[in-house]
Amino acid sequence: MGKTDLPILEQRRIEASVIKPIFEEMVKELGLERASEILGKAIRKDARAQGKSYAESQEEPTSLMGFHSLLPQWTVGGALEMDILKEEDTQVEFNVTRCRYAEMYKEMGLGHIGHLLSCGRDGTFCEGYDSRIKLERTQTIMQGASHCDFRFTETNEE
Repeated sequence: MGKTDLPILEQRRIEASVIKPIFEEMVKELGLERASEILGKAIRKDARAQGKSYAESQEEPTSLMGFHSLLPQWTVGGALEMDILKEEDTQVEFNVTRCRYAEMYKEMGLGHIGHLLSCGRDGTFCEGYDSRIKLERTQTIMQGASHCDFRFTETNEE
């Protein structure tokens, strides 16, 4: 999926409404564990491809700060509330304190797979964008934590 003017929160709502009945059928046929594995793998593969597409559409070379400059696309309309902790060339750290993505999935009856539909995208999207950017996150609101701890670093390794 390429870039659009539709806020990402709305893109995820549309995607989830399509995925929900498919996932429910997969669960009936394959069981929750296998269906979740397949869905997670597909979402990560798509996120990596989207990250690569974003990188290829830029005129400047990719970097952590270039990646960080994309963040407003995910926060538009109050989709995420966050506290920025550090913004440096090779390190960006922030905590998400409110996640309307998690709220939306819960309202849609998809709270149990919201981490697959959104959170699972984060690390692989940045890898697709630039393989030197790594995400370390130990907790998410989607899976019951008080906040999501995003810790991005850029290394010299490709």
